[in-house]
Amino acid sequence: MTARDPFVLAAFQYLGPNGTVGAGWYEEEDRSADFLTLGHWTSLARRLDEAGFDFLFLADSHGWPAVDGQPHPAAVREGRGVPQADPVTVISALAAVTERLGFVVTSSTTVERPAALARRLATLDHFCSGRLGWNIVTGSNGASAAALMGEDLISHDLRYDMAEDYLELCLGLWEGTWRTDAYRRDPSTRTWADPDGVRALTHEGPYFRSHGILNLPPSPQRTPLLVQAGSSGRGLAYAGRNAEAVFVAGGDPLVVARRVAAIRRAAADAGRDPRSVKVLAGVMLLAAETSAEAHARHTRMLERSTLQGAAAVFAGNTGVDLLQFPLDRPLPPDLTTDQGLSNLQRYLGTPEQPGPTVAQILEDFRTTGLNGTVIAGDPEEVVDGAVAFADATDVDGFLLQPDLVPGTFEAVADLVVPVLRERGLAREAPTGATLREHLFGEGHRWLAGDHHGSGRRWVAPAEV
Repeated sequence: MTARDPFVLAAFQYLGPNGTVGAGWYEEEDRSADFLTLGHWTSLARRLDEAGFDFLFLADSHGWPAVDGQPHPAAVREGRGVPQADPVTVISALAAVTERLGFVVTSSTTVERPAALARRLATLDHFCSGRLGWNIVTGSNGASAAALMGEDLISHDLRYDMAEDYLELCLGLWEGTWRTDAYRRDPSTRTWADPDGVRALTHEGPYFRSHGILNLPPSPQRTPLLVQAGSSGRGLAYAGRNAEAVFVAGGDPLVVARRVAAIRRAAADAGRDPRSVKVLAGVMLLAAETSAEAHARHTRMLERSTLQGAAAVFAGNTGVDLLQFPLDRPLPPDLTTDQGLSNLQRYLGTPEQPGPTVAQILEDFRTTGLNGTVIAGDPEEVVDGAVAFADATDVDGFLLQPDLVPGTFEAVADLVVPVLRERGLAREAPTGATLREHLFGEGHRWLAGDHHGSGRRWVAPAEV
């Protein structure tokens, strides 16, 4: 193993009753069915904070797994994406009971107006003392979400074009409407802010328009940590230009390594340091005191995972109902979708080299889910597997996905993290006070100088 920085460690959750491979909410030791109880989330956040996790990632979608416009029966029956609550509503409560844990919240660029979202995220970054990140999505479960909003599903690449304009408007509000020294709060002169340091933004983009200010002082990070997960061709270009952290699905290390390399090339093409983007792989670390116990847990997890449930989640994520295709044949190599394209493309072959059969795709999805990699064993085995995966793929860390909640995360905290620390692969606590500092080091509160958004920053004369 080559020398490396400590891993970035994050926990994946959505506000619903489930793990990520199969339904686990009905197990006695699982608490995810309590997702509408605030104490469930504050308890989990405290545990992750104590364990030194860098952040809690909260997925979200306004849509759900659907077939022909109707909720997928297996999704409703098993609790796979139905129900799902709004994660923004819990962030302030979680920030109040934690000291260092960051929070990445998901919000789509196709649902809400950019100025409204910019204001909400800036407010949350204040309440989190700079520990907020924004997972920028252009649409998850897109067809059902668009129908719910009474709109047509926007084509894949057009959604990314719109997301560029959306983010530019947000960056203008966060970085450019308040000068860095404008906020005074000076009782002696009765000056709340320097009028010369606050100015209106005029944004006339191809898809969005705005004239006005961010109506609150800049937050500790000014711009929340920018996170993205798309790995289609257009998604890669967007990530290379904009993202500070990117999530990729696990799976075959050779495939993951190609995706990671493509992300770093996209960053370089955008004039950025390729290492200024932290790449995290979605994996499940299934640890127990003994290897036999860990593999028994893995077996029980697979017994709970059904092909119908896997098909429901796949349909919700990609818009493709695998059960409509012959099970003994590969998917058509030219099959495409306007939602979840990267998760479809990972299973597509070419005319010369066909991909896996639909039955194989279903089985793979049933056993690994969206994350694509499960590493089970005793603590040393799990760490060995995680290190081997990171060495083979060049990822910077892991978005840890659960089987049972909070049990999977507790096992990582109690068994795996101590071994990582012994090997110099995990910090005692995240670096710095803000989420961006967790990933890039103390003092890096704001967007890096090679990020195009930093050019929008209105700095005080003394800082020029």
